[in-house]
Amino acid sequence: MASDLCCGLENLPVPVLNEVDDDCLPPWQYTPENVAGPGEDLDPTEITLPGCECLTSSCEQDTCTCLQHSLGAYDENLCLVDFKETSYSRPVFECNIMCKCSEACKNRLVQRGLTFKLQVFKTSKKGWGLRTLEPVRSGRFVCEYGGEVISLPEASRRIQSQNSADMNYIIAVREHLSNGEVLETYVDPTHVGNVGRFLNHSCEPNLYMVPVRINSLVPRLALFAARDIAADEELSYDYSGKFNNLQKEGITKERCSGEPSALKSCYCGAQSCTDFLPFDSSLYNLKDKWNVI
Repeated sequence: MASDLCCGLENLPVPVLNEVDDDCLPPWQYTPENVAGPGEDLDPTEITLPGCECLTSSCEQDTCTCLQHSLGAYDENLCLVDFKETSYSRPVFECNIMCKCSEACKNRLVQRGLTFKLQVFKTSKKGWGLRTLEPVRSGRFVCEYGGEVISLPEASRRIQSQNSADMNYIIAVREHLSNGEVLETYVDPTHVGNVGRFLNHSCEPNLYMVPVRINSLVPRLALFAARDIAADEELSYDYSGKFNNLQKEGITKERCSGEPSALKSCYCGAQSCTDFLPFDSSLYNLKDKWNVI
């Protein structure tokens, strides 16, 4: 059993256990946060957001500009507030490196990294997976989905170069703003990524993803517990970006006939399983629009 997947770059070591076969993890580079990838103009490591002027140990809703953007995202127990089983619509802005509040501020949560003991393990049907070694309370932050932040044309190029045996780790996050604008972020942890790349899909997941902004407008994709999670339970989220993958209509072989590598069987075992993993068909049809080669 490997002692630490993260090479000391996280607060806690993440061991690796394989009791299924003799496979080893593929070669890749660990990063605890997003890094800039090909085609993306915004550098996720660049500090572009202003800080608050709070000269306190922990910021207050009425006076902190960061909390006013977030409408008070975290409660006193470090849980994300007002989560519903369909979505989480509040924008989340944490205090950042430019803020004058202390490092102990309650609005500094995702940036502190891992706080629960996790383990990467080999599953019988789904390849590698991630589980928690201790109980996690509903609403608590568990880990990020971090990797290369890439452009839409680059995401399309990478997906179209895959064959049927390749795993697709690229996630497309679309945030719908009140003015009708849609912000798109594409993250690929295939070659450079963090522990979140080992999360498997479930049609009834125990995690949900929330874009969290800290130092930059480029969101960090934070995963929170959707319910109380028991020790040794596998962690999962919905690859479609929804909390529950209920769009079984349309996920058919006929619909995917032009994308042979897109349709993959789902082995989550949930009662409401849709039989196939979600996929983003928009990433397969951009050649004419973007001149993707």
